[in-house]
Amino acid sequence: MKIKKSRLETLRMIISSQQMGSQDELLQALQKEGFQLTQATLSRDLKQLKVAKASTLNGNYVYVLPNDTMYKRVTTHGNIREMMQSSGFVSLNFSGNMGVIKTRPGYASSIAWNIDNSDMPQLLGTIAGDDTIFIVIKEGVSHDEVRTIIEQILK
Repeated sequence: MKIKKSRLETLRMIISSQQMGSQDELLQALQKEGFQLTQATLSRDLKQLKVAKASTLNGNYVYVLPNDTMYKRVTTHGNIREMMQSSGFVSLNFSGNMGVIKTRPGYASSIAWNIDNSDMPQLLGTIAGDDTIFIVIKEGVSHDEVRTIIEQILK
């Protein structure tokens, strides 16, 4: 089951980072990432992920994921394994008892969820957009303390 979960995650990253128009292209991309599977298995995976085909501006059809903010299409092509190992975190800055976390596009919601669901009584809460998270810090808590805890959450 662990292999399937990894394969589905890799498939999501491929679809969100590259324009793939056929199952053959997807199979080749998965093979480059170390996955050997049949067209039938790929077809079942696409159905499970609720992948659809959509028209691009030039009239071609490519695979797209359902509206899921964590997997928005990116325009820079990178190594899929590197993208999957990245937490999406870019920066953290403070002003008084407020903080702003910048993330890669589409990552703010999942990082905010991780922060909200960790044992972090130093924070009152988060609000997430597409690539920005607003945090409110309890009075008397140092910025260094918050930075250390957030770094631990993002590891």
